[in-house]
Amino acid sequence: MNRPGDRSQAIAGDGAVSPAGTVESAYDRWAEGYDSWPNPTRDLDAVVLRRQDLSLAGRDVLEIGCGTGKNTAWLGARARRVVAADLSAGMLARARRRVAPESVRYLRFDLTRRWPLAGACVDLVVDDLVLEHVENLGAVFTEACRVLRPGGELFVCELHPFRQLRGGQAQFPDPESGEPVLVPAYLHDVADYTNAALGAGFSVLHLGEWRDEGAPETELPRLLSLHFVRA
Repeated sequence: MNRPGDRSQAIAGDGAVSPAGTVESAYDRWAEGYDSWPNPTRDLDAVVLRRQDLSLAGRDVLEIGCGTGKNTAWLGARARRVVAADLSAGMLARARRRVAPESVRYLRFDLTRRWPLAGACVDLVVDDLVLEHVENLGAVFTEACRVLRPGGELFVCELHPFRQLRGGQAQFPDPESGEPVLVPAYLHDVADYTNAALGAGFSVLHLGEWRDEGAPETELPRLLSLHFVRA
């Protein structure tokens, strides 16, 4: 059951191959081809993160949903320490092969449950393309607030709700059939993200809407970014 004010609902696709029923198994299947298959959402997300005015030098960072490490190397080269976390063992295995600096530690856990981290242990939490797979946003924002030090920041970048309403959803081609596999997802409005963050004790610093490079202004934004600070 959703909490009051939580308007999320599951998204289902027509004619898609079942991803074995879980986000974890879907991303395990996706891991081998994640970096090589065309994915404009993945690519724009990397651009958006690098354009943020995030203070990284001398700071401890938690990256949730690190995937194959597409952003981990960039964060690890700039922050004091990075904990790169993901639910998928397959994704983490590829990230470890791709990025192995001493400043990065890898951790596997389910972010919908209590995170295996001490309170007030990091300065920045980075979340990229994860929350569309989470029904209860409030639990995630509460945990992010718990692990952040006072004044710490949370940066979120997600598939834009407008894209979801038009049928957009994380997906990949089945390696054997080539048919699309849809990763389980939930629709969240901009208000859902913002209100969940405010309810957990964050203040809003900035919201951004991002279109593909060179796309006309009439094109729907592909990504939504939200930058929060912990009180």
